[in-house]
Amino acid sequence: MRKPSAESVLGAISGRKRSSGAMAPFALPITEVLVVADCWQTEPDAEAVIHRAIGTAAETVNAGLGEAELAVMLTDDAGIRTLNGNWRGVDKPTNVLSFPALQPTGPGGPDDAPRMLGDIAIAYETMRKEADDEQKPFDHHLSHLAVHGFLHLIGYDHDKDDDAEAMETLEQEILAQLGIPDPYADRERMD
Repeated sequence: MRKPSAESVLGAISGRKRSSGAMAPFALPITEVLVVADCWQTEPDAEAVIHRAIGTAAETVNAGLGEAELAVMLTDDAGIRTLNGNWRGVDKPTNVLSFPALQPTGPGGPDDAPRMLGDIAIAYETMRKEADDEQKPFDHHLSHLAVHGFLHLIGYDHDKDDDAEAMETLEQEILAQLGIPDPYADRERMD
């Protein structure tokens, strides 16, 4: 996979707008996918899967993101283990981590500057093992993790049961729009 140029990302985003009657055009967040681990080279469609999942999630939540930006880093277990240890104090790999950006509280920069949503990291080996163990297509599980990470960036969480139920319900709705079965049908909540 090769990293897209800013022009190609912007062109792809601007070409996809929600249109239903008199609604204003819907701007999808600009999503940059960074491949930092060679193991992802075996999944050439991963970038397209992520763009589609995050685009569908953004349209579903209609969070007024405007020209927001986020980055998705496709890493391996070693990379995500380092992130997990440094930021959460947990010395083990995990499937996905989200790092919401701090939002400015004072006077901001130029009015046309995009709002940064934050970063998502997805680990190949852990994700691959989960997909195989649960007999799910790789792209379905990748879509789920991208959606899950995106929802964290815009403020959803699953620390409390009520919040977890709301987040899972929204994930199920988004994934259904992508033609992906309920990821929670046969397992416990995602950590």
